[in-house]
Amino acid sequence: MKVYEQLEHPLALGIFVLTLFGPVIIGLVTSRMTLNQSDFFIGGRRMNRFVVALSAVSSGRSSWLVLGLSGMAYTMGAGAVWAVVGYITVEFFQFIYLGPKLRRYSEKYGSITLLDYFESRFNDTKHVIRITGAVIITFFRTAYVAAQFNAGAKALGTALDLPLIPALVLTALLIIIYMAMGGFIAVAYNDVVRAVIMMAGLLILPATCLFKMGGFVVLTETLHSLNPAYVDPFSLGAGVITGFIGIGLGSPGQPHIVVRYMSIKDPEELKYSGVFGTVWNILMAWGALFTGLAGRALFPEISSLPDKNPEMIYLVLSSRYFGPVLYGLLVGGIFAAILSTADSQLLVVSSTFVRDVYGRIMGRSNNAGKGGELGLSRIIVVVSGIAAMVLAYAAKDLIFWLVLFAWAGLGASFGTCLIFSLFWKRTHKYAVVSGMITGTLVTIIWKLFLKEPTGIYELIPAFAFSSIVIVLVSLRQKRCKTE
Repeated sequence: MKVYEQLEHPLALGIFVLTLFGPVIIGLVTSRMTLNQSDFFIGGRRMNRFVVALSAVSSGRSSWLVLGLSGMAYTMGAGAVWAVVGYITVEFFQFIYLGPKLRRYSEKYGSITLLDYFESRFNDTKHVIRITGAVIITFFRTAYVAAQFNAGAKALGTALDLPLIPALVLTALLIIIYMAMGGFIAVAYNDVVRAVIMMAGLLILPATCLFKMGGFVVLTETLHSLNPAYVDPFSLGAGVITGFIGIGLGSPGQPHIVVRYMSIKDPEELKYSGVFGTVWNILMAWGALFTGLAGRALFPEISSLPDKNPEMIYLVLSSRYFGPVLYGLLVGGIFAAILSTADSQLLVVSSTFVRDVYGRIMGRSNNAGKGGELGLSRIIVVVSGIAAMVLAYAAKDLIFWLVLFAWAGLGASFGTCLIFSLFWKRTHKYAVVSGMITGTLVTIIWKLFLKEPTGIYELIPAFAFSSIVIVLVSLRQKRCKTE
């Protein structure tokens, strides 16, 4: 089945191309709002509640939700719901409890990156936390951006029948151009547009499928006849369910998500962002879940899907039920979903170098001035984007291996430290460094040697060990101080 054939229609192609170049227009408009480094990296702390909510949701989900979760639901049935329960719950509490405290502290310390906050919070004049964190972020995030570029290039290449290299270059340029112009503000407003497109697809598509099939009862009866496990969310077993729920533990450690809390104008507004963002999260998650379930009922044999890939079910259903205009929008929405994560991660890589390495560790910010810092930020966005593009082409296997544990590694190394720093006053700076290192090492070791024999997702033990180390080192430092 050729799922992209409708893009040969001029209307469909026109809508799709509009979704590609629309972000550049937003970048051009928001460039006038980007006057300094604070604007470039956190929107000058003047973003409103709805932009923060949708930007956090969009940048955190990406194509994993649109393609990955729908494919997961196609493969395993209703049990895929546990993959979203954890992160939806955790992110709600982040909006309500973690976000406001981080926003207030970041303004108090003048912090515009997560490492800025850690260093100021613990008065780390030797930059130990910043150096450690910068290495970890660069290690995980550069490869993650490259992977998103690679995924975007494949989607774009398939849609427009382009070879990999031209598609990769076009993908990277589309992101780099608007990011260099508008920075965080351009990213945030583009995220809002993408969130709306993703929501439209994930509501309209499953609703259309259910209507064509004859309703929810027909769907469940069809799935039950294929395999009773498809309609039983508890068929996966306690271990798998626990692992899926554990995905949520990674959310507090994602710099591209928590920086959204730092960008809001009024920290009190985050509770409204939390409600709005959570509703959006739930609706998109249920949409992706029912897309996969409807796809299994309508296409019971995986051999009927392109390349026997269950993640193609969203495109297969869109091609079957929608005309060229809506289809062009939905296919563009997939590409937009990929970009919504790639641009946010690229911004984190850039802020890490410009603000944390060049500005603070190397101590060069005082010589640059506000105009120089903003210009350097834009240059680093371009350079980082080109580096990620080259890595995307040259090291595909390494990239996708890193992506498998990037969420876990960042969650265990930064998430634990952020939570303890905000909610436990006895947390010590050396405990933060130890927690970062422990979370990273346990994630890698568990992934390589222990995940297969234990069946436990690496984030869970890494998060636990990092937390234990933070407590033990903090108590030890306190004891040494009093002796």
